Amino acid sequence: MGKPTGFIEFLRELPSDIAPIDRIRNWDEFHLHMPEDKLRTQGARCMDCGVPFCHTGTLISGMASGCPINNLIPEWNDLVYRGLWREALDRLHKTNNFPEFTGRVCPAPCEGSCVLGITNPPVTIKNIESAIADKGWDEGWVTPEPPTKRTGKKVAVIGSGPAGLCAAAQLNKAGHWVTVFERADRPGGLLMYGIPNMKLDKEEVVLRRLKVLEEEGVKFLCNTEVGKDFPAENLLKEFDAVVLCTGATKPRDLPIEGRQLQGIHFAMEFLTANTQAILNKSQNGASTGDGSTTGDCPYISAEGKDVVIIGGGDTGTDCVGTSMRHGCNSLVQLEILPQPPMERAANNPWPEWPKVYKMDYGQEEAAAKFGADPRVYLTTATKFEGDENGQIKAVHTVQVEWEKNEKGQFIPKHVPGTEKVVPAQLVLLAMGFLGPEQPLLDALGVERDPRSNVKADFGKYATSIPGVFAAGDCRRGQSLVVWAFNEGRGAARECDLYLMGSTDLP
Repeated sequence: MGKPTGFIEFLRELPSDIAPIDRIRNWDEFHLHMPEDKLRTQGARCMDCGVPFCHTGTLISGMASGCPINNLIPEWNDLVYRGLWREALDRLHKTNNFPEFTGRVCPAPCEGSCVLGITNPPVTIKNIESAIADKGWDEGWVTPEPPTKRTGKKVAVIGSGPAGLCAAAQLNKAGHWVTVFERADRPGGLLMYGIPNMKLDKEEVVLRRLKVLEEEGVKFLCNTEVGKDFPAENLLKEFDAVVLCTGATKPRDLPIEGRQLQGIHFAMEFLTANTQAILNKSQNGASTGDGSTTGDCPYISAEGKDVVIIGGGDTGTDCVGTSMRHGCNSLVQLEILPQPPMERAANNPWPEWPKVYKMDYGQEEAAAKFGADPRVYLTTATKFEGDENGQIKAVHTVQVEWEKNEKGQFIPKHVPGTEKVVPAQLVLLAMGFLGPEQPLLDALGVERDPRSNVKADFGKYATSIPGVFAAGDCRRGQSLVVWAFNEGRGAARECDLYLMGSTDLP
């Protein structure tokens, strides 16, 4: 596992990033590559810890601890340290269909449970994973591997997000004919339209992998919404099995006074249309730097506006980064929770996910331009104020404190005298998601759980309808991309078992 004394000899080091004030001028990925010798040194920090929690993939206190897809991290750290990059890629691909995605967008729960992290900065697992994947593509090691024989079985995968792509890849590997239904104009789901380009490049990273999947035999039907463009009742007539991977796309709203005003949008409206415009420009050969409307793909622009983003998390951060690239006039991000501590609190011990304060890329960019972290903690919106034309012009806010109610539940209480009015011509709601959209589930008649998710046991993924499986956020609720990978692979295994009576899928 790396060099036995490496964790003593070498310090944690990450690759440099393009300076925040410079990278907001375009939509390019901003992480720079680290030289190979430094990557090997970082691999050497992986210690012979005996029980490597980094690949346990468990839930502790409701949060991921270790890698949910059980990447055997010490093995490929050791291979990188020894310069065996091709072998490292092979080891990584055994558990992860798309390491170039997780190496960019996963929050790295593996690093939060790294044994070295008990007393020192953890191993740079995420960066090494990304480097292995990128080297595989650069060297031409990632090539289409269609199955040598087909089973004759046909499977429909509904949704081409992280869970859907993993399910499709694994089922195709098992020899089934896989058709992926996607209602958007391009496949990829969350990976295509929910994560901005500067965080996950669409043409150089996402579309590259989708092309390989197509060459391996996976069929993508875009602009096809099951239940609207394709009758839901035809699924089990035309296919031997179905895997639902529709995600949890119903956004949480904020029904306060003034919600009907123009200029208030859900985060995904903002992010999706922006990425569509960038891709359309790129495919038309135009520059992607000025943020203007292109052709028939208008988008919500933050240019010259005072922007208020309500909600934290990755989606809120992506709204910050996108608004910065549009050239917003000012930016405030409201967070109803308290600011996390600088170091692990006593009630947040290793190997739990460390709930500590950090500046993500979007906040770094806002701070570089406006002078401070844009997040305002323990604050909520109470009213949207509009002008005479019905356009948002300000957000009324108040500070909150968390108290227990008569049921022992913590609820936010307004703090009198802390009211403020924040100017805003654009408000973005990034408060999470409530579950999957229901029309397709209603049409299929699948059973739901009390949270409106598809009811299917973890590890089995079978719904109330024989031959119909569910995986990812539509089953578990809003979660991490890497958990969607876990479930997509698991559902494929169970679907293959259902179709064939046995399975060799992991």
